[in-house]
Amino acid sequence: QVQLVESGGGLVQPGGSLRLSCAASRAIFSTYRMGWYRQAPGKQRELVAAMATDGSINYADSVKGRFTISRDNAKNTVYLQMNSLKPEDTAVYYCNARKTWDPDNYNYWGQGTQVTVSS
Repeated sequence: QVQLVESGGGLVQPGGSLRLSCAASRAIFSTYRMGWYRQAPGKQRELVAAMATDGSINYADSVKGRFTISRDNAKNTVYLQMNSLKPEDTAVYYCNARKTWDPDNYNYWGQGTQVTVSS
């Protein structure tokens, strides 16, 4: 079992920055892929950024060059640094941890944190 707790969401103006944090209840980065997803009302949840167990990273095209995913192994925490925010980035952001070889049995989600980008 893994518990994930997100924090750092809030209201920010277009062009502003925000850093999200996801704290895991135990050390998992060696066996779980970590990801940030987002979901706007009425839309499907989409992958924003992910970091594999070997440290490899991929981003959605819509956030490349603006968002950065990173992790602190000692703190069991993954971050999402969001710069140059746009109104279309408004969504609830969720932290995810899963074993890619067995996602049906090892797939965990945080409660989500609201990010609102508006002037």
